[in-house]
Amino acid sequence: MTLKKKDHLELYRQMVLIRRVEERAAELYQEGKIGGFLHLYIGQEAVSTGIVSARKPEDRVITAYRDHGVAINCGISAKEVMAELLGKETGISKGRGGSMHMASVENNYWGGHAIVGAHLPIASGMALGDQYQGNTGVTICMFGDGATNIGFFHEGVNLSKVWNLPVLWLCENNQYGMGTAVNRASAVEQIHMKAEGYGIPHSRLDDGMDIMKVRAAVSEALDFIRAGNGPYFLEVMTYRFQGHSMGDPQRYREKEEVTKWEKTDPIGIYHRYLVAEKIATQADLDKIDQAVETEVTEAVEFAEASPDPGFDTLFDYMYASKE
Repeated sequence: MTLKKKDHLELYRQMVLIRRVEERAAELYQEGKIGGFLHLYIGQEAVSTGIVSARKPEDRVITAYRDHGVAINCGISAKEVMAELLGKETGISKGRGGSMHMASVENNYWGGHAIVGAHLPIASGMALGDQYQGNTGVTICMFGDGATNIGFFHEGVNLSKVWNLPVLWLCENNQYGMGTAVNRASAVEQIHMKAEGYGIPHSRLDDGMDIMKVRAAVSEALDFIRAGNGPYFLEVMTYRFQGHSMGDPQRYREKEEVTKWEKTDPIGIYHRYLVAEKIATQADLDKIDQAVETEVTEAVEFAEASPDPGFDTLFDYMYASKE
């Protein structure tokens, strides 16, 4: 699908919005207004924005605990994201899920999962359901490199090939599983090669900091799956600019490494592309930057003014019923 100017500007807006929401969330966490864990998506904005821009409405998206950015890409508002981070009733998960459990059935976004790799078999299950019902959607399952070393990964990926399920396995390789580099934890450093053992076609995108390249690679993979070829495995190389979570001192990374990657800021890359290709002017992008600042400020004000969940609702939303 060829993007028009308004499409490009919307993708730029989403990336900037993710960055500003995450930056503000870090400040609120330090102020003690956000509890628990907080995993920021700063540096990886091109990955989720590129992925979700390539999907169709019927395509499901499911991811791990670094999920705020994916939620925004899938259509969840900054207000709902911020309110959920603060544990408010107006949050996308009614304040019950917090940072790691954002989801929206209406937006075909299925979370947000805190247990490493546990959502991979769920992805196979959703794809099996779609296949059984004759639906045309693809399940896009996003996960980190660290998740590929545990049993959930092998169970989910294996079944997807056994049943030839419409799943896009998408590994966001930010090169660290918490504080451990990939080459110290995985016998296979090129994660996509793990798909070889299950007979699943696979590839690797080395430049996951460029949204246009991510979008192109994901579009090609989705076309392959939609043609009835079964699952596909795509590894996207990226880099998180912040620690694994807010309590991470990042002693395992050399300053030179961080500095090198910061020069490949995905927002900066897209900004320069839009201007150089005369798709947008500096004024266009400045206007978006300013609008996003206002949107995030309003989202924080909304979240802080929202009510906490009442104790009388403690047992609400625990079970789903079909009437």
